[in-house]
Amino acid sequence: MEITELTPAERRVRQAFPLGEGVDFRENADEDPAAGATWGPERTVRAAVLRGLLLNGPSRDGEIAGLKLWGARITGELNLKYGRVEHPVRLRSCSFEETPNLYGATLRILALNDSVLPGLTAGHLHVDGVLRLTCCRIKGPVRLAGAQISGAVFANGAHFGDPAATEPPEEPVLQLNHADIGTDLWAPGLVTHGRIRLNGATVGGQVTLDDARLNAPGGHALEAETLSVGTDVHAMRLRAHGRVDLRGARIGGQLNLAYAALANPGGVALRVSSCVAGEMWLREAKPVVGTVNLRRAQFDVLYVPPEVWPDEVKLDRLTYGSLLPHLPAEERLPVLERERAGYVSYSYEQLAGAYRTAGDEAAARTVQLAKLRRHRRTLPWYAKVWGHLQDATVGYGFRPMRAAGWLLALLLTGALAFALHPPRPLKTDEAPDFNPFFYTLDLLMPIIGFGQEGAFAPRGGYQWLSYLLVVTGWTLATTIATGITRSLARQ
Repeated sequence: MEITELTPAERRVRQAFPLGEGVDFRENADEDPAAGATWGPERTVRAAVLRGLLLNGPSRDGEIAGLKLWGARITGELNLKYGRVEHPVRLRSCSFEETPNLYGATLRILALNDSVLPGLTAGHLHVDGVLRLTCCRIKGPVRLAGAQISGAVFANGAHFGDPAATEPPEEPVLQLNHADIGTDLWAPGLVTHGRIRLNGATVGGQVTLDDARLNAPGGHALEAETLSVGTDVHAMRLRAHGRVDLRGARIGGQLNLAYAALANPGGVALRVSSCVAGEMWLREAKPVVGTVNLRRAQFDVLYVPPEVWPDEVKLDRLTYGSLLPHLPAEERLPVLERERAGYVSYSYEQLAGAYRTAGDEAAARTVQLAKLRRHRRTLPWYAKVWGHLQDATVGYGFRPMRAAGWLLALLLTGALAFALHPPRPLKTDEAPDFNPFFYTLDLLMPIIGFGQEGAFAPRGGYQWLSYLLVVTGWTLATTIATGITRSLARQ
């Protein structure tokens, strides 16, 4: 394009380009680029002019060329598809008339801070440095699927999607699926109206979504299946309306959802199934509205207060080393009752193991007892009767002192009854002196004998009492042996 065809505004841009100097069209630093459609020709630049400069622009010896604009209205389509741009591109606080097309392009640096765009098409984009979308407002989809960014992606304070839309759009508003980001995805304060897709993306450093607001009611607010993160995912104070999905993610450090508010009424609010991370934190988070799915997830540390769990959970095969904060087992057990699959033995074993790791054996025994009681509800009636008997007598082997109490009560009852009404001797000349205490003990203990039971025979109702003591003694002894055997097997 000849220089004679350029407008005064475009001529300023062309003159600054080979020197790498910036051109600021703004009247003041606080003006809103959303009003860019009203800007006149004095600050309007055609996209074709920018394309010509970036691909074949003039250079000057000893200078580093670059495109630096503030407050420009850019008309037409900025088409750099498959192009290779050797200069930094900085288009800050600009208003784009059409969606730029950077599909498959290779750039050094791309900065669109504070700009307003109808969309961004940049799938398989290659950026040797950083991609800056800080405080951008983009109503249409931001297509960065398969992009390769050697540095960081900055989207802090950005707004993606149309807040006036009555329903979330079908296409994700931010697409970074299968993208490769060399360092960090930095997006604190991000606001989206539609889905974020990070499926299969790789982030070498950290993902930061602190104070983000993700709005996709009834759909996916964050879709990040098989996401790979080198260090941490920070989403403190995240507000998500819709599903947060991290199924199969691999996070080297911490998944931090402290102070978050997650809601997806009638659906899954948080899905972290098959995820592997060092730690997962929901410290002081709001109670989750919707189902939480942590099936097959693995964490070294899991920090979830009981009040955060929703009414329905999926925890089968969830594995963790430590469960924080450390609370009595009675406060943790109700969560396992909310399991959608019903009784899941593994969840109780995992909780008991966490208490043992923390050195709280009493809590571990409480969990094991609760597990057996929960399992009992799934058994046929006759097995339930036997289970109730084991529970009442020895607490399935986890309450051995309860058996001693039963024995003592029966022993005192029998001794008192037979002391008041001694049974008659079978052989008067051969019978030993009657002792109500050892006679009752003879009836109760099926193995040990003191010579009393075979020498005396009670009558009437006391005969039935002796039968009851014999049967009770055998039952109690069998129950104690079964419970103790089960307890020793677990140890």
